[in-house]
Amino acid sequence: MKVLKFGGTSVGKPERMHSVAQLITADDDQKIVVLSALSGTTNSLVEISQSLSEGKKDQAKKQIDKLEGHYRSFCEELVKTEAGRANAKAIVDEHFEFLNIILKISFNEALNKDILAQGELLSTRLFCVFLQEAGIKAGLLPALDFMSIDEFEEPEIPKIKSKLTSLIDRNKDIKLFITQGYICRNARGEVDNLKRGGSDYSASLIGAAIQADEVQIWTDIDGMHNNDPRVVKKTFPIEQLSFDEAAELAYFGAKILHPASIWPAQHFNIPVKLLNTMQPEAKGTIITELPNGNGVKAIAAKDGIIAIKIKSSRMLLAYGFLRKIFEVFEKFRTPIDMITTSEVAVSLTIDNPHHLDQIVKELQPFGTVELDYQQAIVSIVGNEVAATPSIITKLFSSLEEVPLRMISYGGSRHNISILVNAQLKDRTLQLLNKGLFGLE
Repeated sequence: MKVLKFGGTSVGKPERMHSVAQLITADDDQKIVVLSALSGTTNSLVEISQSLSEGKKDQAKKQIDKLEGHYRSFCEELVKTEAGRANAKAIVDEHFEFLNIILKISFNEALNKDILAQGELLSTRLFCVFLQEAGIKAGLLPALDFMSIDEFEEPEIPKIKSKLTSLIDRNKDIKLFITQGYICRNARGEVDNLKRGGSDYSASLIGAAIQADEVQIWTDIDGMHNNDPRVVKKTFPIEQLSFDEAAELAYFGAKILHPASIWPAQHFNIPVKLLNTMQPEAKGTIITELPNGNGVKAIAAKDGIIAIKIKSSRMLLAYGFLRKIFEVFEKFRTPIDMITTSEVAVSLTIDNPHHLDQIVKELQPFGTVELDYQQAIVSIVGNEVAATPSIITKLFSSLEEVPLRMISYGGSRHNISILVNAQLKDRTLQLLNKGLFGLE
């Protein structure tokens, strides 16, 4: 069995849903197809939720009506028969009746999660209506019946495996299943989600649960590129990456892949393919256990970074100092991206400012705390890059004109990361593209 995930742009227009149907029926392999919400829907739902949280019900009503109008028009193009349109209308009626009912309910976080789930519920149900009209036999696997997270928001793979296997076994005559990405149930049994980009994560978790032959992530770009094509003129798709290389790239900013989506597939050694819905014939990128040679594979950048420097003369020869620093971040469940140390200071970076004030308050007893906002991490990734002197020489000679705030070298053999001011991120990517790949 294969798992195929299609993102919002891949299902964002009726004709693209039609193309997805052709892709998933091109062979007789058994498949689970994971769909995101239609492009733009989750943003609209976030806006509706925000308006409700602020008590702006009139504004929320206008936003709901606008989104409903979009879905009415979408259905007119998606299905053509009288029965198909009646089924599609009933689905849209049901979901927008819910959104209109919540205008009369007191807003809370649980309701927010229910609102955000509507996009995936709509896209999968409407897609099934189209498949039925086209005479394609498919079963809907509701993600809320099997996808779950624990009290720490970590996926419960044994439970997911048990529930999903049971659902599939009950439908042995079906070879094509459709399910929702992103959404799940939490430890309290409430509707929840796997956060932004969670449809990739859903696909990888499903692949791990059923021991899939492969997981395919279909987007609007032909695989992982060597650099950010929105910033750099000349880039190229990478044919093969190892799980370690892909995980580094995803974590440090490669937009095509959700950072969490690598480890379930890696843990169960399930190949992941990154493919292009608009160019299905393109090779894309395959991610497997073993690297395809040494050298720089790609460069990725991560915005919204805050650098924190803790300076204290008491650090000198003080064992346990770093442990106490890390315990502060652990207490507030805030991951650290980069870290450098000296005799009298520790510099580190975070990308989540949610608990920043509390973190700074608890760090102040250890010394002077300085913050640098609007930073960016640029990561150079490839097998053995940190152990290859020629690469290091090229890297730093390429960046002679760029002031470097921090350098992370040696923590991984597959990654060298640098911290620069966010205003210099684009220029840094362009200079590295020229220096490491010979591309202007």
